[in-house]
Amino acid sequence: MRILFLSNLVALSFYAYSQPNCNVYIYNKNEPCYKACITATEGEGPQGSKKSQLKFDSAIKLCPSLDYAYREKSVPYLKRGDFITWKKLMDKAVEIDPMGNLGYRGWCRYQFVRDYQGAIADIERLNAMTKYEIGYSANGDYQLNIAKALCYKALGEKKKAIEIIEKQLAEKNYSPGLYDYFHLGVLKIEIGEMEQATCILKKSISINDYFAENYYYLALIYKKQKLVKEFKENMEKAKAYYLKGYKRFDPYTDPMDKIYLADIEREFKE
Repeated sequence: MRILFLSNLVALSFYAYSQPNCNVYIYNKNEPCYKACITATEGEGPQGSKKSQLKFDSAIKLCPSLDYAYREKSVPYLKRGDFITWKKLMDKAVEIDPMGNLGYRGWCRYQFVRDYQGAIADIERLNAMTKYEIGYSANGDYQLNIAKALCYKALGEKKKAIEIIEKQLAEKNYSPGLYDYFHLGVLKIEIGEMEQATCILKKSISINDYFAENYYYLALIYKKQKLVKEFKENMEKAKAYYLKGYKRFDPYTDPMDKIYLADIEREFKE
């Protein structure tokens, strides 16, 4: 699937970009931090292993200002659900380099911790610090302003979420993400604007026709409009896509507006 492949490339490029340029320390004649940087980027053992974590400890001891080491040391705690330890380490990384770490911390607060207010605060702080593109989520799926909109949706402020997404989509030279129109369409359904929602979800399909949710929510619109034929066609397509594995997926958490096969089956029964 070409579009999903491109999405993965975006995510990979994000992580590659996040690695520090160790040669900066050579240029600044900072031998301890250069050695720490090399240690942190070329350490031993799989992520979260004792060897891996000890390498970050060594790097931090050599160079306490190496935010990369704090950030990478925090990742296994995040994945394991130890959010307290993760945040202590990430807070230190943000303290050292706010510009380089606020976006990452904000996204993780949204995706893993469900700390929506905290995520909004981080993204808005980052916005205030830069005049340029503020960046994307760690998985590459969302521009951070879109992520902020999803936080507002989670807090029940749906019109605020719509306003943010529409503003981002209207930005000059902005290329819509794979799920921008999808979430906007669902939001329009939730506030009762069915005609707009239909057009927006069809736009989403034209951009990324590789997940069942597009058709599921489109079918719900037709159901409300009592268009039985259109409802069945789209719900059947949603089921076919779902069974093929074409659905919203994240290896760590359930994405917002994700559906399950039980949701589709329930609609057919009703």
